[in-house]
Amino acid sequence: MSPEEDVIGAVGFSTMVVRPGDTCVAMGLSDLPVLAPSHYMNVMESACAAAMVEYLEPGETTIVNDIEFKVIDSAGIGVEIRATARCIQVNGRNLTFTCDAHDGERHLANATIERTAVERISFLART
Repeated sequence: MSPEEDVIGAVGFSTMVVRPGDTCVAMGLSDLPVLAPSHYMNVMESACAAAMVEYLEPGETTIVNDIEFKVIDSAGIGVEIRATARCIQVNGRNLTFTCDAHDGERHLANATIERTAVERISFLART
């Protein structure tokens, strides 16, 4: 992984369009056809991964350790969700990101996500 001073401030983006299968109804969570909370986390995690692409060595990836997550508003079918992640702290191989999800100007969710950089093959050998 690149040095801490290079990684701090790294930004990543991810988008998704809400489909019927992404809703709370489809996942059996409620009777509301709105984006299931787990998908907000997925799109923000994807933004974290995108932020790290140019800072990882070949064979490295990141895995999630912890997520503090809040849904602020709902999104229905057809809405395009835009997620951003910014690396705010590096402690050895542990990375902390602040993340937000928006529909245009409407703030939908935020999170603090902690991830750890790992070597892919040795990590998979332990699982």
